[in-house]
Amino acid sequence: MKTVLILGANGATAQIVTMRLLAETTFDLRLYLRNAERLAQFNNEPRIQLIEGDILDDQSLNKAMTKVDLVYSNLGGVDLANLTTQVLKTMKENNCERLLFYSALGALHEVPGKFGAWNEQAIAAYLPGFRASDELIRNESGINTTQFRPAWLTNKKEVNYEVTLEGESFQGTEISRASVADFIVKLIKDPTLYPNTSVGLDQPGTDGDYPEWLKE
Repeated sequence: MKTVLILGANGATAQIVTMRLLAETTFDLRLYLRNAERLAQFNNEPRIQLIEGDILDDQSLNKAMTKVDLVYSNLGGVDLANLTTQVLKTMKENNCERLLFYSALGALHEVPGKFGAWNEQAIAAYLPGFRASDELIRNESGINTTQFRPAWLTNKKEVNYEVTLEGESFQGTEISRASVADFIVKLIKDPTLYPNTSVGLDQPGTDGDYPEWLKE
C-alpha cells in the first residue's frame, strides 16, 4: 500500500486531490498543515493522518516523512525557497525519492507576449521563490521531481487541460483546479509519468492577453 504525504494540505487543489485519492485508491494519506483543525472533516477517516506542523520544524517534518513513498508539495509564499530546501533535505534523510511540486506560471520565463508580461507583474513577489526552488530541485539529483506550472486557476468543475513540455512556449491563460488535481492524481497513481521535468498546464482555447475573468 502506498503512503502519500501532502504538504500544504489545506490548499484548494490539495483538498480536491485528497478527496479523489480517497475515492479512487487504497493509498494512505498524511495531510501536513499548520492548523489541523481546518481539515477536521477527516478526523475519523482511517486512511488519513492529520499532522499539524511547520515545514521548517525539522522534527515534525521528519516524523511525517517516515516511510513515505511520494511527496506532493502544495506549498507557496515568498519564502518558498527556504521551504523547498527543507523539503528536499528531509526527503533525502528519509530516502523518499519522488516529489510532485506545485510551481508557478512564469517560473521558467516561458510565458510569451502581453500575457507573459502581465503575469510577471501580477505575481512579481512570488516568482523569485519559485525560480529559486526550480534551481534547488534541478541540483538535487537524488530526487525525481515533476514540477507543474498551471495557468491562472478557476473553480470550474470541468476537467479539460493540455500539457506544455519544458522548453515550449506556454499556451492558455486559465485552468480549473479540478484539472490540476486530475494531473496530480494521475502522477500519484503512476509516478513514472513526467520524470525529472517541469510541465505547463492550461485549458485549451484560453489563449489571450489576460484570463477571461479579468475582462468581466
